[in-house]
Amino acid sequence: MLRRIPVATSLLVFCLLTITAFSQDTTHPTSIDPELEAIPNAKQPKEYVIADIKVTGTQKYDASIITSIAALNVGDKVVIPGGDNFSKAIQNLWNQKLFANVKIFFTKVDGRNLSIEINITERPTLSNFFFKGIKKTEEDDLKKKTGLVKGRVITENMIRTAIELIQKYYSEKGYRSAEVKTELKKEAGMANAQSLTFDITKGPKVRVNEISFFDNHNISGDKLKGQMKGTKEMTHLTLFPPKEMKAYGTSERMTLDSFVREHDYLYPTKIKEYIDPYFRFKLFSSAKFSEKKYEEDKDKILDYYNSKGYRDAGIVQDTQYYTSKGTLNVDIRVSEGHKYYFGNISWKGNTKYSDSLLTLIMGIKKGDVYNLDILNKKLGKQMAPEGGDISGLYMDDGYLFFQVDPVETAVYNDTIDFEIRMREGPQATIKNIRIAGNEKTKEHVIRREIRTVPGDKFSREALIRSQREIANLGFFNQEKIGINPVPNPEDGTVDINYTVEEKSADQLELSAGWGGGIGLTGTVGVTFNNFSLKNIFNKSAWDPLPTGDGQKLSLRIQSNGRAFRSENISFTEPWLGGKKRNSLTVSFYNTRYSNSYDYRTGTYSRKASDTSYLRTFGASIALGKQLKWPDDFFTLVYSLNYTQYKLKNYPNLFPGLNNSTSHNVSFKIALSRNSVDQPIFPRSGSNFLLSGQFTPPYSLIDPSLVTSSHPYELPEFHKWRFNGEWYVPLTKPSGADKSHQFVLKLAAKYGFMGKYNRNLDYSPFERFQLGDAGLTNNFGILGYDIIAHRGYPIYDNSDPSVNPDKSQASRFFTIFNKYTAEVRYPFTTNPSSTIYGLAFFEAANGWFDYKDYNPFRLRRSVGLGARFFLPMFGLLGFDYGIGIDRMQPGGKLKDAAKFTFMLGFEPE
Repeated sequence: MLRRIPVATSLLVFCLLTITAFSQDTTHPTSIDPELEAIPNAKQPKEYVIADIKVTGTQKYDASIITSIAALNVGDKVVIPGGDNFSKAIQNLWNQKLFANVKIFFTKVDGRNLSIEINITERPTLSNFFFKGIKKTEEDDLKKKTGLVKGRVITENMIRTAIELIQKYYSEKGYRSAEVKTELKKEAGMANAQSLTFDITKGPKVRVNEISFFDNHNISGDKLKGQMKGTKEMTHLTLFPPKEMKAYGTSERMTLDSFVREHDYLYPTKIKEYIDPYFRFKLFSSAKFSEKKYEEDKDKILDYYNSKGYRDAGIVQDTQYYTSKGTLNVDIRVSEGHKYYFGNISWKGNTKYSDSLLTLIMGIKKGDVYNLDILNKKLGKQMAPEGGDISGLYMDDGYLFFQVDPVETAVYNDTIDFEIRMREGPQATIKNIRIAGNEKTKEHVIRREIRTVPGDKFSREALIRSQREIANLGFFNQEKIGINPVPNPEDGTVDINYTVEEKSADQLELSAGWGGGIGLTGTVGVTFNNFSLKNIFNKSAWDPLPTGDGQKLSLRIQSNGRAFRSENISFTEPWLGGKKRNSLTVSFYNTRYSNSYDYRTGTYSRKASDTSYLRTFGASIALGKQLKWPDDFFTLVYSLNYTQYKLKNYPNLFPGLNNSTSHNVSFKIALSRNSVDQPIFPRSGSNFLLSGQFTPPYSLIDPSLVTSSHPYELPEFHKWRFNGEWYVPLTKPSGADKSHQFVLKLAAKYGFMGKYNRNLDYSPFERFQLGDAGLTNNFGILGYDIIAHRGYPIYDNSDPSVNPDKSQASRFFTIFNKYTAEVRYPFTTNPSSTIYGLAFFEAANGWFDYKDYNPFRLRRSVGLGARFFLPMFGLLGFDYGIGIDRMQPGGKLKDAAKFTFMLGFEPE
């Protein structure tokens, strides 16, 4: 018969609360062992030896683990009463948070030998968890945010934490009154396991009705509201705005009498302030309230005050309360303090540069409005990539250990004097350059791009430039390029560690199209942007082709059978010889475009394609050289080009070309400067190109060509191009990865084709075609520069104001101008996909001769678009443009609109 008495319970107090006897047959109580009963009633402490330990109630855990955690072993000596061995054992087990209850019983005593039983009740484990009352997308978010893991022990703290995280998630979305109920349910077929269900009632979304400021005498409430990027007021319209009592007094409203008498109607800000109680329009901003964003906005308010000289400004009180309509009012009471100005600024510790030079570079004069943020930026304590600060001046000359601290030396009235204390330190020399993260790209490809070389003086500008050059390779995630200088003060050197993250740089094009009078056309193209020619015969390097040397190989085939065929191959070595940035590009192309329409039968046939076609064969070789002057952003490229045009019974082109062969030999020189920060989504920098293309002046050498039957057998021309692009960030970076910001792109493009002989018409080749999406067509193989214009079809001869003679030859221009303004915003810049949207304005036109040229007569368009850059497929683009000059009185908007797309590259 088993008899036991309880020693302690989960209250963790070692005392004998009750004395109960149990037997194997609990329906028949038995008497208590007198010796067990005497143990807790003893008047004098007595020492016992644990003779046996039994563990009961456990299902998942081994008995030896329980005794190990309890720190009780057979042979241990315990003192009863007065000892703490059993209370510590219970405490140890309870601390594991694995058990719902822990008890220790005395089961047998034999002299000083004591047998005990450890009885535990295990907590259930989490078999699964569910969410009710919410959307699937919200459920997916909460599964990550709650931190719940299947198989873990269920505790009250775990459930409480999950509820708090759920409520925080919805509070940030504007649901401040979200309620969460939980339900635990035993899982059938599983031992001691339960599922957990969260029943969520989001309640109404809290929207901000009005934000009111009090005691702001020097800065208007509208300007303060403008600093709050995450807390916005909702749209409203009313003729009788209520005069509500606010938390810190009545909000004064501008009267009509004062509005007129003080001529406030002449100021847009005053007009907005007057009409705000009656009409507020907030189309592009959310009025939901987020506690986290609100706290950030309060800091921005103080930053704005500080930027205006109010360094003592503070938020004295702020509160939020609900209106009768369930919306939220936010009241903020500020203390502005005095407005301060910069006083005398002195320099201390500078030996490299004079006081006057440092003062000139900093650009802050006595009497300027006090702004600590500007001071820190000018000193370089808040470094900017563009440089132009004091720290940048020193660090670009090797002073890596340079330190600067502005110290207030006097504050009198509204003026603050500063002493700029500097520690120049020694010039640091670059010691080691380490590169990590490149798996495919060979290290020498990265090293030749970076501007930090062992033995050179440290330069912050060189670090920034190195980051740009690595990003422009296109082989790495431009958002994950890391540069970490590691100073070595003991020897005055610095190690620089570069980290990169590889991304897929190759592109594959597989497409098919139908139309154009030729039926189905298939395209197969592949571009290897990180090719390795020297490993072409190394079988182990093929995966699927040898890579890692930064070369570019492009292959592309289009075919419709006999109606259309095009093959292109090109190869580029960006570092010819491996020591200098001298590029070599070789390309070949062969294209045949057949007119498969049989005019006799009125049908399309293969036989007709053999008797009427346009075929081109061409080759080019180009050498590029990076220049050192005016700066090393400049590149000069020379190219020699040959193209053969063969036409046979090909209609609708220039007179005399239907059955002819022409040989176009030209030399082109191009000067470019590219300083954009990254290739896929540029945020800053510019890109300029000035080129001239020249053929020999055949007609000046042999005047008889002017009157020959085929004057274009050797076409002659000189052709000039200028492209300019600027990228300007409109907002500061935002988002978790600091990559989201609005960027303005401005572009201007010009083209002009001239002739050597006034008695000879312009060359029928190498002209300009404008309109549509800029995709190459059958006329594109004549060497035309195809200039896109969104919102318009390809310019043709249907407009008499543009083409008075309506000749077919006039379809292709010899002069064009084009201007573009785009506002871009990235939705994602992940290496797996870069997606951004844009809004654009374009104006362009083409002319047939210089005498017709009118730079103010332009065709305008506006629209929206999106770009998707996928590593394997390159660029995909969509635009919806509205041609403003295509709109007719009484016409529909859709008649002036055009949807265009692009594939593989951004057209001109």
